[in-house]
Order: sequence, then C-alpha cells, then structure tokens
Amino acid sequence: INKKSIIFKAGLKFLEEPFMKLSVLVDNNTYIDTYFTGEPALSFFIQDQDKKILFDCGFSDLFLNNARKMNINPIDLDYLIFSHGHHDHTWGVDSLIREYLLAVLNHSPFKKPEVIAHPETFDSVIYPGVGEIGSIVSKEKLAMHFPLKLTKTPLYITDNLVFLGVIPRKNDFEALFPMGKKNGNDDYIMDDSALCFKSEKGLVIITGCSHSGICNIIEYAKEICSEKRIHTVIGGLHLQNPPEKQMAGTLEYFNSIKMKALYACHCTDLESKIKLAKAAPLKEVGVGLQLDF
Repeated sequence: INKKSIIFKAGLKFLEEPFMKLSVLVDNNTYIDTYFTGEPALSFFIQDQDKKILFDCGFSDLFLNNARKMNINPIDLDYLIFSHGHHDHTWGVDSLIREYLLAVLNHSPFKKPEVIAHPETFDSVIYPGVGEIGSIVSKEKLAMHFPLKLTKTPLYITDNLVFLGVIPRKNDFEALFPMGKKNGNDDYIMDDSALCFKSEKGLVIITGCSHSGICNIIEYAKEICSEKRIHTVIGGLHLQNPPEKQMAGTLEYFNSIKMKALYACHCTDLESKIKLAKAAPLKEVGVGLQLDF
C-alpha cells in the first residue's frame, strides 16, 4: 500500500509540473542523423497538456510530409498559430486547407484548429522587385475554413503557454528597418509575435523570425509571465548580415540573461551564429529535432 501511495503521489507531481514537447517540422537545415527535408522557412509542432499546436506552416506542403514521417497527424490540431504573415511562415496554409478538404471527402477523422494571430497577419505585403511576400490567403478566405482568433494582446493557449501579441519595441538597436509595403505604408512587421512557455526551470521563448527584435521579445515575455529566468530560445532571430549596432546590442543582452540553451535557426546566418556562440550556449537545430521542456 505504501509503495502504491508513493507511486501515485509521484505521478500527481509529474502531472502538475509544466511539460511541453516541441518538434521542428520545417527549417532551413535538417538535424544531424535525421533524414527529413528542409526549406528556407519555419514550422514547429508543439504539444502542451492535451493541446496540439502548429506554429507556422512554412512555405510549401513540406511541413505535412515531415510531420507524417515523425508520426504527427497534421489534421489533429487544436490551434494553428502564426508568428507573422510572411510567405515563409504562412504559404503552407493552402496545403493544410486541402488536407482538411480531403479528410471531409474521404470521411476521415479530423479536428479543425482555431487560428491565432495578430489582426494584420493576413494582409498583403508587396516587396519592391519581388512582389507579394505576405500571406496569399486572406483572413476572410481563411475564416471559411477555420475559426479565427485575431488578437494584439497576450493570449494563454494553455496554463503555461502564451501567445504574446504585439511586442513592445523598446530597444534602439532592434526592429530598425521596414520590409516592403503594407496597405500603402512601410511595413515594420508589427504583426510579428512569439510564444512563451513557462517551465519549472525558466522561460522557453519560441519565435518565428523575431522581426520585432529577439531582445524585445524576451523582455516582454519576462513581463507577461512574471519570470526573469530564461531557459531556452528557439526559432529565427532575423540576424542576416545585421547592422553592427544590432549585433552588438544583441550580444550584450544575451550575455546579461545567461540562458541555458539557444537554438538559433531559419533567418540567422552563419556569421551571426558564430558570434552568438560567444554569448550563449548555441545548440544544433534543424528539421527532426525534438525537445522536451
């Protein structure tokens, strides 16, 4: 009886502690000794409590193929969350819509997710000399397939996982330049947001591209979650040949917060990673990587 009681209590303690699993479905690179396919885009699959979450869906249908190889059902989702509206994070959504249509036609089981994003995520963005780099599916069209929850304010997805909404831009070395035009104005990607998971060992920051500034994101996450400890940062940091001022400010900030692990991927170039490795414990990352928190 005592032994069973100990096991039961230990089980309760385990269930009470925050636990989250993250799988990298799409990244520019593939993780060492895994045999998936990459593209210059990003998509993560997240499980927390009983919720299944797709965070961004890359540029193509690649996230669907990699998900199946990882035994992840891409049409069994509670939430579809977008970090922002750029093509390398949203253009895979039309493939997801087709998957759900096929499920209906084939009488296959499925669960439709609620879409969570900033209200401007699905607005058109035109980049000079390139054309459309924003979402190719409007919010009106998307609403015909999935329920939408568009918010500028933080929104808790589970007890410990929060969508941060609009990121205050307080640092003078980040979010300096626009990318294209949105609604006729320079687009400073105000829709750029992130997720934050509050673990027992500190915050886990999950980003798409960090257009709003990774240091701004971390500071806002600390404020929203009332937690100063940073355990892990994973995602794109938008450090592609960054201005010297931005790189210096980021390195100084990273040195000050003493995070436990940095998984810099997607829009972070090699030179920036080399510099970041001197300020934080840089880890290998790519498609196929799975992390538990």
